[in-house]
Amino acid sequence: MQINQVSTKPHYLILDGLRGVAAVWVVAFHLFEAHATNHLNLILNHGYLAVDFFFVLSGFVIGYAYDDRWNKMSLKSFFKRRLIRLHPMIILGMTVGAVCFYFQAGQEWQRIIDVPPWKMLLVMLIGFTLLPIPKSMDIRGWQEMYPLNGPAWTLFFEYIANILYAVFIRKFSNKVLGILVVIAGALLLHMAVTAPAGDVIGGWSLESTQFRIGLTRLMYPFFAGLLLSRLMKPTGIKNAFLLCSILILIILSMPRIGGSDYLWLNGLYDALSIIALFPLIVYLGANGEVKQKFATKLCKFLGDISYPLYITHYPFIYIYIAWVRDNDIPLKKAWPAGLFVLLVCISLSYAYLKLYDEPVRKWLGKHLILKEVKK
Repeated sequence: MQINQVSTKPHYLILDGLRGVAAVWVVAFHLFEAHATNHLNLILNHGYLAVDFFFVLSGFVIGYAYDDRWNKMSLKSFFKRRLIRLHPMIILGMTVGAVCFYFQAGQEWQRIIDVPPWKMLLVMLIGFTLLPIPKSMDIRGWQEMYPLNGPAWTLFFEYIANILYAVFIRKFSNKVLGILVVIAGALLLHMAVTAPAGDVIGGWSLESTQFRIGLTRLMYPFFAGLLLSRLMKPTGIKNAFLLCSILILIILSMPRIGGSDYLWLNGLYDALSIIALFPLIVYLGANGEVKQKFATKLCKFLGDISYPLYITHYPFIYIYIAWVRDNDIPLKKAWPAGLFVLLVCISLSYAYLKLYDEPVRKWLGKHLILKEVKK
């Protein structure tokens, strides 16, 4: 682990890097998804599990950063800090989605052509608040909470987890938290092995089944990460970043298991990855050290772009999906364009970080947090 010069606490640089590895793989997964006809022939088949890995990381980081600060910090201060960290990029992601919206029109999303600009702008403004839109305002037709930027649904659940943590669960003893984690793990396992499609995919809609999937996907990994942050005792593991990166890529790239005849086997794989493998990877990463200059810079870069990349890439995926499907372009011809989209998304993410996210968070921190401390 690396020492942060500003804080006396160690900073888990490897975990930052792993978040970036998973974020890049999410973009690749979504690009390949445009060429799939069903869940069975997805390339990088389990890329959707990156969301669950993010939840484990988030629970671990929240517990590590805030568990011992509540004697000096109010609920209001906690929520301010989380909003400053997360919300500027949510607003930018919705804005990027609005800018790209009409470029996605075509056979794939015919209805976009008839959406009046005022309605699209209203959906964008509602998206700024992260309040889910009702079905009557679904301007795309995928029943997404946020039709301008689909992946924002995970931030909706992230906020739910933050509220639950701050109001109730931070007060739980390790024993009570452990019981919650066991119950949540059992519910996750049951959902995964009984899922009609044989996976945990879902959570992006307010429809009751989808909402249940999203909540079930949130509860175990987030609070398992929190419990891990409390129980972990650093040991020191060599080559942890390389080892953990390989493990993540293997898990997220694993071909479909069980086929159409034994869907429950794939659900079992999903559950075991979330319940056992992801906490193990976080544990290994938190116990590792980065000593080489290149590895240090790589982890920092990947960590820096991870959130901007995740929350802004999907508007370009919508455009890519429309282009591929409207023109029936096979992967062997489309891959250069897909690679170009990936590189553009990474480059823009770094630009968003430096030109928007960091300056805005610095300004908000100065005017909302420092003023509070001075008082």
